[in-house]
Amino acid sequence: MASEFRYSPPPLDARTLVVAVTQSGETADTIAAARLARARGSTVIAVTNTVGSAITREAQASVFLQAGPEVAVAATKTFVTQVVTLVMLAADIAQQLGRRTKAEEDELVTALRVLPEAAERAIELAAATEEMAARYAGAAGFMYIGRAFGYPAALEGALKIKEISYLHAEGYAAGELKHGPISLLDADVPLVAIATRSAVYEKLISNLMEGRARDARVIAVATEGDKQIERLATDVCWVPDTLDPLSTILAVIPLQLFAYHVAVARGRDVDQPRNLAKSVTVE
Repeated sequence: MASEFRYSPPPLDARTLVVAVTQSGETADTIAAARLARARGSTVIAVTNTVGSAITREAQASVFLQAGPEVAVAATKTFVTQVVTLVMLAADIAQQLGRRTKAEEDELVTALRVLPEAAERAIELAAATEEMAARYAGAAGFMYIGRAFGYPAALEGALKIKEISYLHAEGYAAGELKHGPISLLDADVPLVAIATRSAVYEKLISNLMEGRARDARVIAVATEGDKQIERLATDVCWVPDTLDPLSTILAVIPLQLFAYHVAVARGRDVDQPRNLAKSVTVE
């Protein structure tokens, strides 16, 4: 985390690339981390939504999200575009290092080109989250879990619930569920599992069944047409199929909308969440 970077920095030298991610480009701890990296001789790339922001003056290169103004205090579309941008940056580095085949590159490019249509489909499918949220608005809290590319989606889903509904939520690596957090699960604490088709799909099924065994209601984010998930989960948020590295992007769409509808059902002001600022400009 940028806020910890200066106090326990990783090895930094001229062969280290540091990628500074900040929606506003004015986040104080991220700017301070970028300055430390530059002082140690590292190359800094800024990933930001704001042209001319402070972070762009600290970095040797900037990649802009081009998401348009982020009106939401609990940023939504800039999270999605940050993930897209970082996947593209990683793919470009991998290509230059010769770590990906031409077929893999072509497959990713094709998937990226159809991603806008897939996102629109995910939004359509997420219409069910409004009715679903009404049933969960009285929950004592939520446990979000995911593996691999599902893990960041779990973190984002839990964060959104906390930010705008003021309910406690944990975002956890699914493989760690039985190392402690599983004790929280019961009929009042639903389990939200990112269980889209992936290389770790069967592992997620096991986690999902662990939740059901403890009387927890299970909300699954799953790939359209997955009959197994439909049988096991209490409720399902469907998303289109896509490549593993892009699955985070589609999975967060119903999770963000679910958080929105839970907040509305609880009478919260989603446009002005309490205690939050649009940009954190002090450490």
